[in-house]
Amino acid sequence: MRQDPWQNTFVHIVESRQSRPNLPSDQCPFCIGGLEAPQPYELKSFKNRWPAMPNESCEIVLYTSDHNASLAELEVAQIKRIVDLWATRTESLMSRHETQSVLIFENRGREVGATIDHPHGQIYAFDHVPQRTAQRLEANWRPDSDRQRHIVEINGWDAWVIVAPIYPVSIQIAPSTPFANLASLKEVDRINFAVILKDVLTRVDMLFETKAPYMMWINQDAKNYSAAWLNVEIVSPWREKNISRYIAAAEVATGEFFNPVNPENLATRLRSLNS
Repeated sequence: MRQDPWQNTFVHIVESRQSRPNLPSDQCPFCIGGLEAPQPYELKSFKNRWPAMPNESCEIVLYTSDHNASLAELEVAQIKRIVDLWATRTESLMSRHETQSVLIFENRGREVGATIDHPHGQIYAFDHVPQRTAQRLEANWRPDSDRQRHIVEINGWDAWVIVAPIYPVSIQIAPSTPFANLASLKEVDRINFAVILKDVLTRVDMLFETKAPYMMWINQDAKNYSAAWLNVEIVSPWREKNISRYIAAAEVATGEFFNPVNPENLATRLRSLNS
């Protein structure tokens, strides 16, 4: 890992990932009988063959054996099982001496870099606390109470459009009661989390009337931080169906962004969709 001396940003140089194979579309490695799933399964996790970081710190999570499904389309019971697996892996990885922070995430769609269409997510275990994670923890992140940007509340979980989004669609989900991480969620909390996650992801697809590309990640606690509030972020680059918003030179140069989508208007549209 390298650090830019002027901007204090960090970059992992992972030259080995250049050799990742581009598999033909009819040879999905995640389908039953494929390279990573030779036996039948309903939910599966395993080490990434082409990890972004060493020391067994990168994992793949296959949400289902159904190649054409999506997280939003799964039954709540299956999403709950995924939440349970996320929690188990978080606890296991955080128990390692070298692990300081665990990130659970999903990239869906070629527009955000997904090379395999089969529904899956990933888990990274960091031997340090990433800069953005540390900033949010140090700022004592809390849920947003603004009602204009609120989307839905389900059994103690809220979803809303964030106040200053870089991406056209930028949503956060959090429990109204603070939990530090997924492992600390009780059974009923995990069920309710599964329900609102399905609800919000379904609304995003309904907004564009198709399976929209998105990036999703779960912010949890980290070692040596006294407080944290579990939350999820979901962002999509689409400003309209099949039209992506690109981050251009002036934005990269200045760190100031120009979003064509009004957050309050987006929240109104998402509220109107009955998932």
